[in-house]
Amino acid sequence: MQTHNSGKDLLDVVIIGAGPIGIACAIEAQKRNLSYVVIEKGPLVNSLYNYPTNMTFFSSSEKLEIDQIPFISKNAKPSKAEALEYYRRIATSKKLDIHLFEKVNSVKKSGDFYEVETSKETYSSKNVVIATGFYDIPNYMNVKGEDLPKVYHYYNDPHYFSNQDVIVVGASNSSVDAALEVYRKGGRVSMVVRGKSIGERVKYWVRPDIVNRIEEGSINAYFNSIITEIRENEVDIEDENGNKKTLKNDFVLALTGYRPNFKFLEEVGIQLRDKENKIPKYDPQTMETNLKGVYLAGVICGGLETHKWFIENSRIHAKMIMENISCN
Repeated sequence: MQTHNSGKDLLDVVIIGAGPIGIACAIEAQKRNLSYVVIEKGPLVNSLYNYPTNMTFFSSSEKLEIDQIPFISKNAKPSKAEALEYYRRIATSKKLDIHLFEKVNSVKKSGDFYEVETSKETYSSKNVVIATGFYDIPNYMNVKGEDLPKVYHYYNDPHYFSNQDVIVVGASNSSVDAALEVYRKGGRVSMVVRGKSIGERVKYWVRPDIVNRIEEGSINAYFNSIITEIRENEVDIEDENGNKKTLKNDFVLALTGYRPNFKFLEEVGIQLRDKENKIPKYDPQTMETNLKGVYLAGVICGGLETHKWFIENSRIHAKMIMENISCN
């Protein structure tokens, strides 16, 4: 990676977020000889780094490739470790100008350019790309006891929960993976699911496994149910008919999904075109928002509909954005 930019020169573009799409944007800027920096509040590909240790991607490796650089994995579906290695090698070999562990505090218009203030300095730029993903803010249940130390909104490794009474909330891919892994490491798992069944979007090779474990009684599942209160050693749940039950409990994995940082978008001045789903306004041909020179890239374009955009179908945003910047 290149040396730190002083921040005093007027840049062509500041890219916020060093995930796969932010990296793709940097490569496209580099190809067009645009001056740029990428700002990332955590490590490289921060969201991927915080995924569960044993996570396997739904997509095959070629669909995660950037700039047609081959992504070789042992199996058809790559692991988290393989993805971290792949994107790290790209950032290093391309000598991308990425500033890690630097948080963006504000983006403000200043005449014909933008001032991007971070935890370390202020950058002046003609354009800004926001590619911050959605993994930073959990969808909270808003129930009593959710702030107890035993409640986790992120899941990493199953060993920690061995021989413990664990409730997994939700029936998405992350919830199902956690439930199966904790069960196989000796945890006593119960699932509390708001819907009537395991989610239809669960990976097709995993769904039969969780369904079979539930049917045989290895994993308890309470469908059409929600948590109403969490206490130190137990949890209260209630079903759609008002029937209540108290479960013995050591840990709660509240894997209820995540959302983009809408507060940040609002502070920047980006408007919504769909207020219910919080989908921001942008031109689908250029990815430019209602603010001239401010662009969105990746999953953040979907608002609350975080299942609409993935690495594989939003890689193209990088080329669209940089082509538009080059022409202006």
